Amino acid sequence: MTARYITIDWGSTNLRAWLYQGDECLESRQSVAGVTRLNGKSPQVVLAEMTQGWRNDKTPIVMAGMIGSNLGWKTVPYLSVPIQFSAIGEQLTPVADNVWIIPGLCVSREDNYNVMRGEETQLLGAHQLFPSSLYVMPGTHCKWVSADDQQIHDFRTVMTGELHHLLLHHSLVGAGLPEQAVCPEVFNAGLKRGIDSPVLLPFLFEVRASHILGTLPREYVSEFLSGLLIGAEVASMSHYFADQQTITLVAGLSLAARYQQAFSAIGRNISLADGDTVFQAGIRSIANAVASQSPAYRYSSRY
Repeated sequence: MTARYITIDWGSTNLRAWLYQGDECLESRQSVAGVTRLNGKSPQVVLAEMTQGWRNDKTPIVMAGMIGSNLGWKTVPYLSVPIQFSAIGEQLTPVADNVWIIPGLCVSREDNYNVMRGEETQLLGAHQLFPSSLYVMPGTHCKWVSADDQQIHDFRTVMTGELHHLLLHHSLVGAGLPEQAVCPEVFNAGLKRGIDSPVLLPFLFEVRASHILGTLPREYVSEFLSGLLIGAEVASMSHYFADQQTITLVAGLSLAARYQQAFSAIGRNISLADGDTVFQAGIRSIANAVASQSPAYRYSSRY
């Protein structure tokens, strides 16, 4: 009989769960009960509510994301990079009977201090479906990851998404602006400026000055700022990873289009991988391995 298992993507603000029977997804559920929105409930209670009717004591659950942080169920140790892709699924942390959390990854050396949780599971799936030497993973904190066909070598983080939000909503750059609108031309103008001048600090205040002086329409500040930040990120980070031959962009459609424009502007070709697809491929490969093992193996000290 094909094994049944549950996969969980548990982030800061959202929770998603899938029930699988082998390769078939039987049902999925989602909630806003991220680890920062538990409303006084324990993770154990939230998980039980989320998976009600799905499991018995033998149904394994594999979870990824911020549930393994100091804000979540239990602080799961990071695995140090460089690391074999296969090692990610071999060092799970048990938090209850037949419930495991996937470890995050870290880099700790004088020229680079970095951590990730959740992206390692996307990386595992992206490696299986889209072998590349460089993975770029846009979002609140964009990850740039160098790899080969066996291991992850290094990664760096750029706070592009968070910086855009902070500047637009919590700084003078965005103070007093009307509702923002989409404008590809303005995004492209910001993108060009960011690529041409990736050292951002001297230019950020100019975004405010431009809309005050009337040279940048006030409803398009978000677009210009987005282009500026993404352009600067791609231009500057390409310097760190100049030797990587193949690039895969792991993202949803809206962000993917913007980053594709940026890479095209600097003359780099990329492949596109859907973030949800590769996450599912990564976590299912781990959960399938766990579900297929004997109970004695699953309860062994290896986990």
